[in-house]
This record gives sequence, C-alpha cells and structure tokens, in this order.
Amino acid sequence: GFHKSRLRTVLKRIEDIVISSTMLILLAPVFLVTAVLIKLDSKGPIFFSQDRVGQHKKEYMMHKFRSMVADAEKHTGPMWAQDNDSRITRIGRIIRKYRIDELPQLWEVLTGRMSMVGPRPERRHFTEKLEKVIPFYEQRFNVKPGLTGWAQVSYDYGATIDDAVEKLNYELFYIKNLSITLDLVIILRTVKTVLFGRGAR
Repeated sequence: GFHKSRLRTVLKRIEDIVISSTMLILLAPVFLVTAVLIKLDSKGPIFFSQDRVGQHKKEYMMHKFRSMVADAEKHTGPMWAQDNDSRITRIGRIIRKYRIDELPQLWEVLTGRMSMVGPRPERRHFTEKLEKVIPFYEQRFNVKPGLTGWAQVSYDYGATIDDAVEKLNYELFYIKNLSITLDLVIILRTVKTVLFGRGAR
C-alpha cells in the first residue's frame, strides 16, 4: 500500500503546481510585509535555510521566514523547538503561531522538492536516530515531504520520541490512503488550524 501508480503521482504533481503557484501570487503582499517586519524586529537574514531529508532520503535545502535569533543553535546544536523557547523573536512568535514562517516552502512545492501534503520533513540529525528506534519510520520517505500533513492537523506539535511515534501512525495512514480528496480535506483542516493558531511552538 506504500507504492503509488504513475497516474496518481502525476495528478498529485499537477495539484501541487496549481495550488502552490496560486498561493505564491495571492500571498505576495504577506511575503513583503513579513520580510519588512523581520528586518525591523531583529538582526539577521529574512530567510532561514536548513537541510531536510526528502523523498527517497535525498537531502535538500528547505526555506522559512526566520522566526528565531540568528545562529539560534550555535551553542546548543540541533534541537526541536520547546514551549516558550527563548530563541524565538517577537515577530517570530506571531508568524509561527499562524504558520506564516512556513510560506516560503511554497517555492519548494512548485519546484518539486516538496508537496503540498505529506509527512513533514525532518533533519538527518533526527531521522537517523528515529529510524533506529521506531519501526517502519523509513516508510515516510516513500513520498515527498509536505508543507502540511495528516499528522500536523491531527496531532499537536511534538518534540519527543513518543510524539514522533504517534505522528508516524498518522503519516503511514496518509501514505497508504493517499488521494486528491484526502489532500483537500487536509488542506481545509490546515486553513482552520492556521486561523485559530493551534499547536504551534
């Protein structure tokens, strides 16, 4: 159930191109305002780039609006965001709450490195550890990582191994039942989640 037909793959790619290109055009003013506020709020670049593990375990660079202080992991090394994380800037808390920081990933969707819907991408630092302790974790790499996903709209942000296990259950359900209809349901639930600012850190 984890392998999809070529037709389904092509239809999903068309869906990604149509939705991401439309959103990039419509949300251009939001991009501009967010960029200005980030520069006014704290020192550092507007965008934050970081390696992620994509489909078939291929690494790529994912981009976000910067929501933390520059060089946030300089003294700590790679770590998940925590409740009341002191590294997050004032503007960062707002754009993270409403997922505005994730919008630059629409470009990754348009160019084919990501999909609108799929398992959220993680860094190799975390995936290598999780693969060793969570059965079937590698199955999430059968599809492209997503800007949003079934786990994101069904389970709050998690920063522990137990959370990763629970989220994997949702991700495997999505991969096995992947369809345009399910994608639309997830996208609509994502809009609801964003409007109410639920589950962000």
